[in-house]
Amino acid sequence: MKSIETKSIVLLRHHLKALRLPTVGAECEKVAKQAAADNADHLSFLLRLVELELLDREKRSADRRLKAARFPTMKTLDTFDFTARPSVNKMLVTELARCEYVDKHENVIMVGNPGTGKSHLATALAAEACAKGYRVRFFRTTELVTTLIEARDERTFLRLKGQLARLDLLVLDELGYVPATKVGAELLFDVISTAYERTSLIVTSNLPFEKAHRFERTCARRRLKFTGSPCQARRASRSPTFTPSLT
Repeated sequence: MKSIETKSIVLLRHHLKALRLPTVGAECEKVAKQAAADNADHLSFLLRLVELELLDREKRSADRRLKAARFPTMKTLDTFDFTARPSVNKMLVTELARCEYVDKHENVIMVGNPGTGKSHLATALAAEACAKGYRVRFFRTTELVTTLIEARDERTFLRLKGQLARLDLLVLDELGYVPATKVGAELLFDVISTAYERTSLIVTSNLPFEKAHRFERTCARRRLKFTGSPCQARRASRSPTFTPSLT
């Protein structure tokens, strides 16, 4: 009898592997023993196995999305010190964490001095989007500009732009830290224009508000306009004009 049960388990695991149900294969014996101890029926046993498989599959998918997002360092909302940044509207951050702005193709801009937590919040909000099933990619803006120029030179720009257009959320960190060349700026705003009403953006910038007009003139030609004030972040409307507020 023991030999028959062993053969059945081996064959069952083979079938489950072919069906790509690894968690069911790993947990079936333990769940079966627990079901027998609880005098549970067959459907309850099957339900428990399927729930475990779904939970594990969702976790693996979330891990893959986090890896694909390429965050330089992982940050969470739990580790952001709102008491040290009283100008940041915690209620709005909590609202943004629900990711409704992604569904509506809205944008978020965060403006402030270096070290005020913009990158932390941008990463944390983007990580929340990954957890909810959205496709996310994080770039330092200078990194993206360099990648775009290289892609143009290698004649792979259209392919790269297509990959970016398939994202649900694109994070552009540190816009304005290093002035972009004319070619780099044009390629960047080409990507941003393509994102209009398709892909949500989170943009962080250290540009002082009184100098933002330099970017306003550039962005206006791309139907984009950056507004805000230091240490602020605002949610933008569906329009490509950034009139967003973490204050």
